[in-house]
Amino acid sequence: MKAATCTEHLELVPATCRILASDLNDRPELARLLRAAIPAAWPPPLMDESVIREFIRMSSDTSGPVFAAWYWVLVDTESGSRVLIGNGGILPAERGPDTVVLGYSVLDAFRNRGYATEAVRALVPGIFSLPGIRRIIATTCPELGASIRVLEKNGFTRSDRVPAGTGAEEGPVCYVLEKP
Repeated sequence: MKAATCTEHLELVPATCRILASDLNDRPELARLLRAAIPAAWPPPLMDESVIREFIRMSSDTSGPVFAAWYWVLVDTESGSRVLIGNGGILPAERGPDTVVLGYSVLDAFRNRGYATEAVRALVPGIFSLPGIRRIIATTCPELGASIRVLEKNGFTRSDRVPAGTGAEEGPVCYVLEKP
């Protein structure tokens, strides 16, 4: 899953160490690497400096468990404009080596337009193509109806138990997608 993936509206660009490092401290370089405008509101919720540093560490450790992240660039085919709107990725789950945890975030200005649904739909087949991956888990807060709809539209079903090690906040709900 190293190549960019294109959907109807998005280009999902794999997060390399170089891209992550530029996100941390060099916005002009991030814009150049993604060939996209970086909104002043960047980064989206939950994508703070400590998360980016952890992603850099995980990206650098190729011997570690599965980790992958993507930057979501909205592409306007008519005007040719490109703008960074969100990101998402997978981390290993404590549940076992066959399970990953999916997370994603979109800038407020681009929410409720179907972009997260579109991105997750494009990522799921690639995630399941990774060796040994049979289950994707995602947690969200019960009051985040839009996030729940993204998961449900992509075939995730609600689970009564929230697995340990998912990085979930207090009181999350868990959704699971099993490999077909």
